[in-house]
Amino acid sequence: MKEVSEIFHNQILVVALLACFTAQGIKLIIELIKNRKVNFRHLVTTGGMPSAHSALVGALATGIGQTMGWSSPEFAIACLFAVIVMYDAAGVRQAAGKQAKLLNQIVDELFQEKHNLNEERLKELLGHTPFQVLVGLFLGISISMLSFHVL
Repeated sequence: MKEVSEIFHNQILVVALLACFTAQGIKLIIELIKNRKVNFRHLVTTGGMPSAHSALVGALATGIGQTMGWSSPEFAIACLFAVIVMYDAAGVRQAAGKQAKLLNQIVDELFQEKHNLNEERLKELLGHTPFQVLVGLFLGISISMLSFHVL
């Protein structure tokens, strides 16, 4: 049981999760401003501004750099991991979202012609624009830098 409680004393992990949850909270606030209603699904959905994945890996890499050193192998691993996650968020998942949008349009057109198809729609907001990824990255770095000076 002691090992489990030690997880919550891992400052790098706690700060990275804080950055992720902060990004998700910002998504909720942006949705409130845009649509004048609270949609709690934005706390757990992918896509949108800012990228929570980028905030998480940005804070993780920054925290490792601050504690292990900027020239450490651990920082190098964290940076490469962050690049892969951010590339996936802006590249692969965004492309999958565009494909989902096109497939949803095709299904909509077929339903207008009264075909018998499953009406379930695909999720279109899967990835991020490069700007959303950068904002998430800078959010994560900022939270990590501020947290390590405070904690």
